[in-house]
Amino acid sequence: MMSDERAERIAEFIEPLRVEPGSRVRLDRDFDPRFKAGLKKRDGAELLRVGVSLLAEYQDRLAAQDTYGVLMCLQAIDAGGKDGTIRHVMSGVNPQGVRVSSFKVPSAEELDHDYLWRYARRLPARGEIAIFNRSHYEEVLVVRVHPDNLVRQHLPEDACGPDMWDRRYREINRWEHYLTDNGFKVVKIFLNLSEEEQRARFLKRIDRPEKNWKFSAADVRERRRWDDYQHAFSAMLSATSTKWAPWYVVPADRKWFARICAAAVLAHTLMDIDPQYPDVGEEARKALLVTRRELEREAPAGAPADPYADSASRRRGKKKHGKNERG
Repeated sequence: MMSDERAERIAEFIEPLRVEPGSRVRLDRDFDPRFKAGLKKRDGAELLRVGVSLLAEYQDRLAAQDTYGVLMCLQAIDAGGKDGTIRHVMSGVNPQGVRVSSFKVPSAEELDHDYLWRYARRLPARGEIAIFNRSHYEEVLVVRVHPDNLVRQHLPEDACGPDMWDRRYREINRWEHYLTDNGFKVVKIFLNLSEEEQRARFLKRIDRPEKNWKFSAADVRERRRWDDYQHAFSAMLSATSTKWAPWYVVPADRKWFARICAAAVLAHTLMDIDPQYPDVGEEARKALLVTRRELEREAPAGAPADPYADSASRRRGKKKHGKNERG
């Protein structure tokens, strides 16, 4: 029951961030980068801690069940906070069950394949969470804003017609539907940063020596294409938010709030899967009891036969004693 209540609260919290499938999105009109749902920053650390704890619990169950996988796609404009979001949201999970892939400029080998090839190679296995720091959506964002990149993809002439972007949207939607049908949930988060906040973050990278390495003059040049990117983002969100893989537009001007939202969206996906620990079966349980008795017989003199069971029993006794005293 408690799990159901948590799931309902999380679903209610993230609903305003969800892009309704079939809706027409215009970022500057429909989503406020400074939205914070009435929360205060001082409450943020505890909320994130709860979210991270939930993720750790459900990731362990996901790995044990070994039936579903989860792909989380993170998209944002430069300085949108993708790296920090991954670092904070995934801080409590088992790193063996999570794989992060960052997609930069495609290599010559990657350009010799179809545009989804390099992303397909980094998909999660069952029981895993894969995070794409930038994703296959670069193919309808950066490539759309800079169509000269299409030349490097060596496409046939008839593949570059006026319907190219609509075709790519359809291909991406079908690919994600195929993944979902095979047990791989697709979580898509767009970190929505304002133009002014991006300017402030670029200046911070210049002003603070320890941040200088993150600054790139190329990012500032891309900033001149702000309106083009906003149009590309809006078109992408409108065309590719589906019932099986909806987009969530996360307000990114406040990093602490963006991280809470990202954790909530991922937790919602895992709770919807509701993975369970496998039942070992009656025969296996009998074998475990035989092994347990053998291990108990090996206990040194004066040591409890089963330290874990002994400790659990003492904890239960303390709780019962405390209740009796209060009664």
